[in-house]
Amino acid sequence: MLFLWLYMFYSCAGSCAGLTTRGSPAPPRAAPPLPALLPGEPGEESSLEEQRAAPDAGSPISSFFNGSGTKRLPQAIIIGVKKGGTRALLEFLRVHPDVRAVGAEPHFFDRNYERGLAWYRDLMPRTLEGQITMEKTPSYFVTKEAPARISSMSRGTKLIVVVRDPVTRAISDYTQTLSKKPDIPTFESLTFKNRTTGLIDTSWSAIQIGIYAKHLENWLLHFPIGQILFVSGERLISDPAGELGRVQDFLGLKRIITDKHFYFNKTKGFPCLKKAEGSSKPHCLGKTKGRTHPDIDQEVVQRLRDFYRPFNMKFYQMTGQDFGWD
Repeated sequence: MLFLWLYMFYSCAGSCAGLTTRGSPAPPRAAPPLPALLPGEPGEESSLEEQRAAPDAGSPISSFFNGSGTKRLPQAIIIGVKKGGTRALLEFLRVHPDVRAVGAEPHFFDRNYERGLAWYRDLMPRTLEGQITMEKTPSYFVTKEAPARISSMSRGTKLIVVVRDPVTRAISDYTQTLSKKPDIPTFESLTFKNRTTGLIDTSWSAIQIGIYAKHLENWLLHFPIGQILFVSGERLISDPAGELGRVQDFLGLKRIITDKHFYFNKTKGFPCLKKAEGSSKPHCLGKTKGRTHPDIDQEVVQRLRDFYRPFNMKFYQMTGQDFGWD
């Protein structure tokens, strides 16, 4: 029926075009003006290259095949942190009908910035009026250039940081690397520059990422604290609906994602969705999430807790939240 309708539509369009005045051709259509090459703010039209390649935006067939909506630069970005729970947050948020997000991490503001905003926007899903475009790349939080680059795109961009006990986060980070490179040194040996003196090696990324206060200072040079939401990775596990409520409020969305969307998977040890985006089936994060951590020397764990404590206290003061890591 669809193809019959399309055939009749275009047959009529072709045969009826000449019927405006019998015996005289229809006046030629004026060519539509070309759009601007690249507006600098989110919410503008698609890039020139996209529009040239696409069929007439006004035709019903183009809406059918291309999907309705417009590609926009993101109005909100999950900027960090690695192994904090960013993937879970994004998957949970995508259940909301007014959130449209890129599945893969674009790494635009850290690795692909030279490709330009047109390239970045082309990665985004199409959105309708009232929907929010989002992406997540956890390495942005620790990238020195990222705050200024995002601010240059739009000073109004809303930022979300998912934080987690920095000691647990470091062990999780190491566990992920270990799964890919089984021959790496032990966690204990990588933690210290000199284990005898107890000097922590802050150049190791697994340690450095968890110094949240230091990284946040860089972001506050470009964004007010009220434009950044800090999500607890621990509460995202223990009370996903509560944390999602805060996120929905921050984004100006109706609270649609609630307790009814989650169930707790005892095997994995974290909540899963009863129904994922575009599916009627339950959905848990993949096998790369929820890996079993190796046993770490408790003396090393305690030294790390002592190391992070003053940074945690400063982070609590900066954000106005006590995350309970000490």
